[in-house]
Amino acid sequence: MKEDYYEILGISKNASETEIKKAYRKKAIKFHPDKNPDDKVAEANFKKAAEAYEVLGNKEKRAKYNQYGHAAFEGGQGFGQGMNMDDIFSQFGDIFGSAFGGGFGGGFGGGGQRRTKGSDMRIRVKLTLEEIANGVEKKIKVPRKVLAPGVQYGTCSTCKGTGQVMKIANTILGRMQTSSVCPSCNGSGKTILNRPSGSDAQGMVKKEETVSIKIPGGVEEGMQLKVSGKGNEAPANGISGDLLVLIEESSHDDFVREGNHLHYDLYVSISEATLGVSKDINLLDGKARIKLEAGIQSGKTLRLRSKGLPSINGYGNGDLLVHVNVWTPKTLNKEQRQFFEKMQGDTNFIPHPEKSDKSFFEKVKDMFA
Repeated sequence: MKEDYYEILGISKNASETEIKKAYRKKAIKFHPDKNPDDKVAEANFKKAAEAYEVLGNKEKRAKYNQYGHAAFEGGQGFGQGMNMDDIFSQFGDIFGSAFGGGFGGGFGGGGQRRTKGSDMRIRVKLTLEEIANGVEKKIKVPRKVLAPGVQYGTCSTCKGTGQVMKIANTILGRMQTSSVCPSCNGSGKTILNRPSGSDAQGMVKKEETVSIKIPGGVEEGMQLKVSGKGNEAPANGISGDLLVLIEESSHDDFVREGNHLHYDLYVSISEATLGVSKDINLLDGKARIKLEAGIQSGKTLRLRSKGLPSINGYGNGDLLVHVNVWTPKTLNKEQRQFFEKMQGDTNFIPHPEKSDKSFFEKVKDMFA
């Protein structure tokens, strides 16, 4: 089981953005590879802290994590699973300030050169309730930006491949040396030498690729999954961006979803309700037979436990709630009319709810108890 992100950073769940950033900086400096050379445990802790900050340092991701836990980012590769040291340095390097020699950029060991990252891509995937119930693997065609065949890069002449430029400034404290990201190569240390025909200024072209996305059971409308490294590629052999998958849910002919529960309207005739009947109920993966006792009332709700949708956190399934509706015919022939006219005077046909019969609001309350 994955560790809680708040525990990794040593903060409370109501920590402010400033407290989250401060806690991450403290952990990252403690386990930084420059301070812990060849220490695999420190490296693992360094990556865990970065993964936690990647989620908690972003308002939208933090809200999803607070609601769904680690399951919010399942499907494809979750947060941090595809993260390497270059990812961490390129994304969060600025948080260290001058803790490691000023120009902390993007390279293992605190060097100035950094690998650029391609932009993320977003797609929408519409799922049926059947797919949500069982989980599904989708193969989606995605138009990605990739390096054009034959593109060549060389060492940046401005920074000589370091990714940084140094400046000397005279201050009241004396001569001070500062460093900043190279404006010519944006810190990558490389510039384009040969741009193939049809590619953009960075040597990139659009190419449609098929991406396989594993979607776990129990996802909900609006949930976002991430497939690491399947966004746009980056120039100069940088790090590919991520593919963000927004879940959409198709409406169903038979069921209405409410969380992990499903609602189903069952219609029976007056004679079936009076005499009792067995009915086959459609499920998302088969059928179930239920027995309605004689004299069942319209509005009665039957609960089929664990016949709903799975919890994305793996805590079992919701229920199927079957709402019984007694269908009243809108037209009658002569014999039928005569029968019901005769029954109007029969005391057995006069409504007389018992004290044990619950009101509509009590039924709703029990339904979600």
